[in-house]
Amino acid sequence: MVNSQNNSASRIGSLTQLQWLAVALVLVTGVLHVYAGVVEGRVPVALAGVGYAGALVLFFGDYRRRLLYLIGVPYTAVQFPLWIVAKTEYGVVDYVDKAAQAVLIVVLVYLYLNAPSE
Repeated sequence: MVNSQNNSASRIGSLTQLQWLAVALVLVTGVLHVYAGVVEGRVPVALAGVGYAGALVLFFGDYRRRLLYLIGVPYTAVQFPLWIVAKTEYGVVDYVDKAAQAVLIVVLVYLYLNAPSE
């Protein structure tokens, strides 16, 4: 048990800069989704943010990171058309979120393609 905790902690310490960028982008979009969902009263938007939080828990738990990268791409990409259909007014927060998501998709694709097979 202690060995697995040490192994997980050492894996967190050995994250690449690109992985840390992905973590930061997930935090940004996750927090913005929870905020927007609460402020606008849109439960699905807040739940999308909670989904990002769950992904971070799995990521830091070292659970099948390559699979997380792969699932993260469509999970994030599908939010673009949903945003266009669901929103009637767009603000700065919306554009910051979508910019973060666009970069996140590119980073996740790169991480997936360059991650060792599990």
